[in-house]
Amino acid sequence: MVVKVTVSLPSELAEFIDRVAAETHRSRSGVVAELLQEFRKRRLRAALEEGYRNLAEENKRFASEAMPLAEEVWEQR
Repeated sequence: MVVKVTVSLPSELAEFIDRVAAETHRSRSGVVAELLQEFRKRRLRAALEEGYRNLAEENKRFASEAMPLAEEVWEQR
């Protein structure tokens, strides 16, 4: 589904969109849609990277807390 949206842009951004559209033989809408899709991908990638970093920190914390217990069990053998 396509939705029509009206936005106001600084003239230099509008000129940039027009330049890219002319260079790539696409419409303004096509250029803006591609730029927004790329922006969305970057935000998702950044969120995933942050989540994986947090998970790594949590795993390190767990390992450091579990290590003394593991050593204790190992020594009892």
